[in-house]
Formats: sequence, structure tokens, C-alpha cells
Amino acid sequence: MKNYHEDFEKRLTQLKRDHDVLLNRKNKKVQETNGTVDRYEYPVLTARHTPLQWRYDLDPDTNPYLMERMGINAVFNPGAIKFNGKYILIARVEGADRKSFFAVAESSNGIDNFRFWNKPVVMPETANPDTNVYDIRLTEHEDGWIYGVFCTERKDPAAAKSDTSSAIAQAGIARTKDLITWERLPDLQTPSKQQRNVVLHPEFVDGKYAFYTRPQEGFIETGSGGGIGWGLCENIEKPVIEREEIIDERVYHTIKEMKNGQGPPPIKTKDGWLHCAHGVRACAAGLRYVLYVFLTDLNKPHNVIKQPGGYFLAPEGEERIGDVSNVVFCNGWIKDDDGSVYIYYASSDTRTHVATTSVERLLDYVHNTPADPLRSAACVEQRIKLIDKNLNQNYHDL
Repeated sequence: MKNYHEDFEKRLTQLKRDHDVLLNRKNKKVQETNGTVDRYEYPVLTARHTPLQWRYDLDPDTNPYLMERMGINAVFNPGAIKFNGKYILIARVEGADRKSFFAVAESSNGIDNFRFWNKPVVMPETANPDTNVYDIRLTEHEDGWIYGVFCTERKDPAAAKSDTSSAIAQAGIARTKDLITWERLPDLQTPSKQQRNVVLHPEFVDGKYAFYTRPQEGFIETGSGGGIGWGLCENIEKPVIEREEIIDERVYHTIKEMKNGQGPPPIKTKDGWLHCAHGVRACAAGLRYVLYVFLTDLNKPHNVIKQPGGYFLAPEGEERIGDVSNVVFCNGWIKDDDGSVYIYYASSDTRTHVATTSVERLLDYVHNTPADPLRSAACVEQRIKLIDKNLNQNYHDL
């Protein structure tokens, strides 16, 4: 009779060895860069980064073949925060069963060696339980709490019984002081039928809590409006926005013609609030998601004052391949005390990467990159102006 226990130990030893190699792997910058951000060779979080005990029954009597009992499909779209000197990601972890949950991973340098905490986040439910939760944004608010605003998804109660795909998305809200124990607040109420990509602003505005929203007519469709919205809320414990206004609208034949949404909470700078957002356009391969940045007024965060044309970061190479291909998405970044910025972005709904830059570089980018003039002829004029400047300076000899 085959000795399953012996095979079990051999396989477990190899699994542990491979996992340790992965977690201890050093990341390094990719040499080629556009000067705005530095990309890195390896993803910082993948399904394989999750602890073995999350996936395997490690008892040889009940799992003699050492099979994965509860598989992990993807780790992506993390919220991010610097907490107790560590770079913290609260990632969306999607099981093989398609259900997502939140889990905390930390690193000492923000670039590599991310390790998950022992157990996933236990997120309390409301009286109307979530079917799925995902894409949490972390806001360290001036009221002293750390807030997590995330998408909560439930089956559409108005859908026919045979319709097993129609859903309603809303903004769930929870808060914590230690990232371990979470207090669930009521879901955000807005004039819109559905919400996605909702983000809490870090400071009070006119004494109120301020939210960036993304009003939708349906679960996927944005409807006749769409764009990044803005609304104020009197009481976070009874979160209601009575009026939404669009502050960054969708525009025909641009990177955000189909959809756009706020990424992480904005970063406060001397020149205004720096925002990272995603834009979506249609192409022959489907929907293409890219990232863009813009700047809003320091005292009026809903007023856009600078918006460079085009995308800031787009999927490259293997980033294009995954469960939902040709996608980059960001809902977490961290500004360090020295002005460094760590951008945590996911590719193709599968894995999580880091790109690094600085507040100084980002401000240079938003101030000096021309806006999209929205017409081919005007774009050519912009480019010829740049070419003529370089020719006049003899830069063509470099």
C-alpha cells in the first residue's frame, strides 16, 4: 500500500520551500522608463503569495494527496496605507469560488517581501448581507478613524428568478483603528441607482464628510451621465448624499469615453490635491483600462485645475494577460514622509504590482503635460510645438 504520509511530507516540504523563495524574492526596477514612474520586474502580490494554510488542508489523514481544498484565483485591487511603519495593502483576494474577501499584507520597504497576516479580514455584514465585497479604498481621516469604502454587491431583487447575473452595487463603509477590528456602518445612500469606485476624502469639507462617487444606472452601464462625482454627507454614521455633481466627466474618443472612476484617496500637496483615476475605452479586444492623474484645488477639492492628456500608466507585456485582460486598476497609493509615492496597481484582475515616483515628479507631470485638445489636428499642433522647441534648442543632436 502506498505510503501517502511520506509523499505528503515530501510535497509539503517542496511547497514550503517554493513559497519561501517567492516571499523572499527581491524586486528590482525595470530599466526602461518614461521618467514619470519606475516599474518593477515582479508583481508584489499574486495568488501564490497567500499562505499555504489558506489553501491546503495540512492534515495528512484528511488530505493524503495534499490537494488545494480552497483555491485562490487572484489577488488584486488593494487599498494601501502606511501603518506602524509598515507598507500595508488590504487586497481583494478572490477564491476559486469567485467570492472575494479582504486580506492584509505588509512589507518593510513597500517594494517586495509582502506577507499576509495570519487570517483574512473579518468584515461585518449589514442586515442585508453582501454577496460579494471588493476594491476597498483606505482613508486615514482627520476625524481619527481609518475608513474602508468598498463595493458591496448583491443580487438584484427586481431581476427574474432565471436571471442569475443581474446585480446591484453600492458603497459599503467600515472603520477601524487597528486594521483588525472593523465597525460596519450603513451603506452610502446617494441619488444614483448604483455606485462604484466611491472614495472618502481625507479631510472635512465645509464641516462635512466628502465623497468621490461614480453614479451608475446599472451594474455595468453608467447610463447617460457618468464620470467621477462629488457629494457631501453630514453624518458618516448615517451616510446620505442628497446631491451629486460630476467633477470629471466622460469624454468622447478619449481614454475615458466609456467609464472613469476615482482610484485611491487624493494626496495633499502644496499645489492642490493629486488624484489617480482609471479611464476605460472600447476597442476591438473589449474594454481597455488605463490610469490617469489630475489635480484639484487645495481649498475646493471638487474643482479640477490641471488634467494632463492621455494615460499615465497602461498595461504592458504580461500585465495585459489575465482574467479580465488589457486592464490596469489602482485604488491604493502611499505617500512617504520624504515625498516618495508608491502606486499599487493591479493588472488584468489577476495580480498586484508597484510603481514608484514622487510628489515632485507627479506635480511636474500635471503642470507641464498638455491637456487633451480633443481633436487630431490640435494634437498635431501640440506635438509640432514640442518638436520645434527641441529643434531650436539643438536637442536633436543628442
